Amino acid sequence: MVGIQLGAETEWEAEQSLNELEQLVSTAGGEVVAREMQHRDKPHMRTYIGSGKAEEIAQTVGAEHAQIVVFDADLSPSQQRNLEDIIHKVRIIDRTGIILDIFALHAHSAEGKLQVELAQLNYLLPRLRGMWAHLERQGVGGVGLRGPGETQLETDRRLMRKRIQHLTKELEEVKKNRYVQRKKRAKQGIYNVALIGYTNAGKSTLLNALTGSDVLVEDKLFATLDSTTRRLNVDHKKEIVISDTVGFIKKLPHQLIAAFRSTLDELRMADLLLHVVDASHPQMEAQIAAVEDVLKELEVDSKPQLLVFNKTDLISELDRMRLKKIYPDSVEASAAQGIGLEEIRQAIDENMRKGLIRMHLKVPYTRGDIIQRLYSLCLVVSETHTADGTEIVVDIPEASTEDYVQFAT
Repeated sequence: MVGIQLGAETEWEAEQSLNELEQLVSTAGGEVVAREMQHRDKPHMRTYIGSGKAEEIAQTVGAEHAQIVVFDADLSPSQQRNLEDIIHKVRIIDRTGIILDIFALHAHSAEGKLQVELAQLNYLLPRLRGMWAHLERQGVGGVGLRGPGETQLETDRRLMRKRIQHLTKELEEVKKNRYVQRKKRAKQGIYNVALIGYTNAGKSTLLNALTGSDVLVEDKLFATLDSTTRRLNVDHKKEIVISDTVGFIKKLPHQLIAAFRSTLDELRMADLLLHVVDASHPQMEAQIAAVEDVLKELEVDSKPQLLVFNKTDLISELDRMRLKKIYPDSVEASAAQGIGLEEIRQAIDENMRKGLIRMHLKVPYTRGDIIQRLYSLCLVVSETHTADGTEIVVDIPEASTEDYVQFAT
């Protein structure tokens, strides 16, 4: 693994980022045999790290019999090719490449597989020339004189672009279907909560604890990719659903944000974002900032948010007091220990009530269907039976008030 400490970045920050890369490599099934760190004011244009450092790494690769060199940075296609010319006989992968590899490993649903393949193809397309460089050298180029490598390269590019177009269309259909499902949930008055957070913050564990479900939980980065929706049981009859989304990470590849946009659009339709944070992580604040950056990119940073500090059983009382002082509206929890779950439910309930409008209605006895619908859609405050109908007081979503104005008193 090769880490680069750039500009004003501290040595500790660079080391923490390299530690995270080691977790990514482990999740992808690799074993780290050596780590290298370099401090630079800015990346080297041709090789990112400079030819001297690249030669030094080539010697380490030979000594350790390494098969892959993973860079904790995003390399341009030309930088990747130049490094492969210096560091012979091994694959050069950047941070985006290793994350895409993990996503390919963990995508199980049809939609997830489509999203990962699209991201991989967009990543590989500009890198094809390097993959076919050894064949290109056989030809001299020019009309009628193109070598087999160049011919194969152009064929592969054309096929890849065609596949990208096909996948993009398929995902657009998925996006439309998801939108219809979300609109249906909204029309039914279902309150939508979306779990967000840095990868491995404990979102899936919290989803299981809150809803009694059995979503896969592993101590790995990006253990779950596919969006999962579960019902949350509350005292009143109004339905609340929680959707788990893909975990975020610092330097999350743009290809992934673009490919997973249909899944991440779950955030656009959410009434509340439940931001789960690993309170025990040494880079907790940086992880919060990384999640906020992705939310800004998706233009959902203005959505109501509830900050949940998970794994608080692993920190000191002093640290817990500090968190409460800095984030007074947050909730402390330990999903693994079942601590703070009722407080989270109450906080969700309070946030849900903020978006409701109180209406006093009188519904004729002949319209029992309206009463039934109100119970599923609203929070019923009171119900009284009179001589000419049912007087009912409800807290109702603003979007649904027009449907019941005729019964208002």
